[in-house]
Amino acid sequence: MKGGSVTRDRSTFPSPVPRAGAEVSQPAPWPLDLLDVPALRRSGTRPAPLRQFVLKTHSRCNLACTYCYIYAGPDSTWRDRPVHMADATLLRTAERIAEHVRRHGLREVRVDFFGGEPLLTGPDPLLRAAEALRGTLPAGTGLDLAVQTNGVLLTRPVLDRLARAGIRVGLSADGGNAALNRRRVDHAGRPSWPALARAARLLGERPDSYSGVLCTIDPCSDPVEVFTSLLDLHPPFLDLLLPHANWSSPPPAGPAGPAPYGRWLRAAFDHWWDADPPGPPVRIFQEIIGLLLGRPSGSETVGLSPMVAIIVDTDGAIEQVDSVKSAYHGASATGLNVFTDSFDAALDHPGVVARQMGPAALAPQCRACPLTAVCGGGNYAHRYLAGSGFRHPSVYCADLELLIRHIADRLLAALPAGASGAPPPGNMP
Repeated sequence: MKGGSVTRDRSTFPSPVPRAGAEVSQPAPWPLDLLDVPALRRSGTRPAPLRQFVLKTHSRCNLACTYCYIYAGPDSTWRDRPVHMADATLLRTAERIAEHVRRHGLREVRVDFFGGEPLLTGPDPLLRAAEALRGTLPAGTGLDLAVQTNGVLLTRPVLDRLARAGIRVGLSADGGNAALNRRRVDHAGRPSWPALARAARLLGERPDSYSGVLCTIDPCSDPVEVFTSLLDLHPPFLDLLLPHANWSSPPPAGPAGPAPYGRWLRAAFDHWWDADPPGPPVRIFQEIIGLLLGRPSGSETVGLSPMVAIIVDTDGAIEQVDSVKSAYHGASATGLNVFTDSFDAALDHPGVVARQMGPAALAPQCRACPLTAVCGGGNYAHRYLAGSGFRHPSVYCADLELLIRHIADRLLAALPAGASGAPPPGNMP
């Protein structure tokens, strides 16, 4: 049903329709065709409300990073969407977020501005979105605003305006020097590093506006060099990401030997763990430590906490998070739009439901694994296999196992004799 009510009919969520001439992998039978959402709801399984809304305010990018899964990956839906989000779409999205907040009694939400490159049209659209959100959310609702940028267009005047609007800034970088960012070039092949370095200096002067640095791992780079160079950007927070890959599109090859990404992360972890003074928090390390100590996860990278994030594209389309686009053309589509549908409708899309099911969404071998509560099956997008879908172990299974066991060993060794909390590695067969 349209008009804001929750949709439960599977036919409302059709398989994605490719654009003319597009090559499309077979859509995922699981969960799209095999997950019985109405039956789950009848059994009493309730969805978790959304708490993070990612607005794709611009669908183009001024860089052509060689590893980009959006513009060089299998999904090309961006070609058929408006270049930027219109003010009417921004306002309608703000109204839908406010509707969701009221319906679920949420005390705070996070809104992130992404692209493409969200600063391609300057800060004005983001400032108008912030104003619209503050004007529509119920009084007293906490609002965390952030923009993720490649830094090329971040100038002091732009940063000043974002800061006054309470919009924090995150940078994307492959390291803290020119050589490590050699894959981050513009469409003419020119390096983006000089502008990125300038942006980091500006943010270093405005720590209240700096949300951190996002870095995609290159297993052929030196992990200690990458980590120490990133510290030169003075980030308050680091996010080390595995490249989005799956069983049908394997990750880039690393150095010879098993679990190259796990070995990379293990070396980076040891450098981080042993640092004196300590460096900034690193999401994947903090998440694994927290899970080993019994705390719930706060991201989809590891752990079994329900996914509570959703995308709104430039045309108002409500979509699953972008990482799913690395699987096949149209993989993130829900068939919903903020102009006709509520965010509650998205909570009954099979792809969203699957990512809120915890262990029930995992492959049998994952459910039987002693590391499941920590690993959580890995990132949902990394489980895909063409022809069967997303019910497989992560393509990074061996890497995650190596890293988790290593962190458990280091954590156990650091605990006082007789202390409890971290599971003894000997209990992880």
